[in-house]
Amino acid sequence: MSLDNPHISGGDDLPGFHNLLGYRQVSWEEDEAVISLELQPRHLNLGGVIHGGVLTSLLDIAMAEAGTYCPYPGRMRKAITLSLTTTFTGQCSGGVIRVTGRKRAGGTRIFNSTGEVHDEQGNLLAIAEGTFRIRSGSEKPEGVPI
Repeated sequence: MSLDNPHISGGDDLPGFHNLLGYRQVSWEEDEAVISLELQPRHLNLGGVIHGGVLTSLLDIAMAEAGTYCPYPGRMRKAITLSLTTTFTGQCSGGVIRVTGRKRAGGTRIFNSTGEVHDEQGNLLAIAEGTFRIRSGSEKPEGVPI
């Protein structure tokens, strides 16, 4: 799925904390979501490299999206994070990073996802595993109105 799809947004179209991060949706389909972020000074820690909280937040978003794809424009599915484990494997201070979330297993309400973050050169920056719960009303593919 591409950004041309009317129910994929990014950047300034995102609500709250998502807007603060400023990521873009690259693709979103059943069991996989990809987002990207052009690093800005606000994303860096005191050492001048991407902050671990930014990486963890992006992984959380992409992994939750992997289990909540909704093919219906104007509607969405929602999930909450039950657990999230992040391992940091590299650093970068500029460019565009790419975050991929993949749903690995799950039932009607609970699912598990994994995620990876890579820099522009393909270097692995972080990996994660998470468990998510589908929110009430979001169990069916048509989800809820946005």
